[in-house]
Amino acid sequence: MLPPKMYHQEFDSPEELQDAINCFWYTAIDFNEQASSFEVTPDGYTEIIFYFGSNLKISRNGVFHSMPSPFMMGLLNQPVHFHTKNKVEVIGIRCYPWTVFDLLGLPSGEKGVQTFEHPIAELQSNLNKCIETGKIEDAIHQIKHYFLDAKSHIPANSMLFKAGVAMRGANGTMLVSEVAEAAHATVRTLERKFKQSSGHTVKDVSALMRFEQVRNQLWSDPDTNIASLAHEVGYSDQSHLIREFKRYSGVTPAAFARKTKKGRQIMGDDFVVFVQS
Repeated sequence: MLPPKMYHQEFDSPEELQDAINCFWYTAIDFNEQASSFEVTPDGYTEIIFYFGSNLKISRNGVFHSMPSPFMMGLLNQPVHFHTKNKVEVIGIRCYPWTVFDLLGLPSGEKGVQTFEHPIAELQSNLNKCIETGKIEDAIHQIKHYFLDAKSHIPANSMLFKAGVAMRGANGTMLVSEVAEAAHATVRTLERKFKQSSGHTVKDVSALMRFEQVRNQLWSDPDTNIASLAHEVGYSDQSHLIREFKRYSGVTPAAFARKTKKGRQIMGDDFVVFVQS
């Protein structure tokens, strides 16, 4: 079977949205006529996913379930597998988990991949027209405009913003007490507000951020020394890194690195983008 053809592009978030949205992205993958699957591994973001073209299905307990567009990829605690064929095009909004629910006016929750009812779904038709005519930047512009308007109607939470900046800057290595200090809040207040806004604790999200750093490093350089990486990313030792990595990916770092090498041999550098998306 021929490897899938793909294209990936990321778009910066406007300054007014940078405390809530990391970036916007577009990916097109042509799997030919062969039914194919791809894996999405956990990271420290919540993403809103619009897709166009072939039907996108998720595998749950060996059963395929068709996903509507849009749907939400919440914080994951294990990889998820999607199935499709032919060409599928995706627009993603990569949000910080402590801001996305307030931004959409939705109650927070701990679900991973989830459907949700929201007026944002009304964008699907216009976005589809843009995709069909190859006007990707026009589609991104429409989504940016939607979120700029949504953001103008909610008050900024400076405490969560400061906490998020500190956590991202330290790649999830800060203690909760240090995050609270950076946010000028007590630990109790921070934990309550963070859980209320994201559905997760500061510790949960920090652990995913650390995993994300290791995963990204192994994607870019599968030959990275695991012991050195453990020290660099803030794990207590190599065993701690291996346990946490397997918890979120289902495989050891060494097995993940081997898979990445094999993928590069088949698809070249596009494999990295393919797995990330």
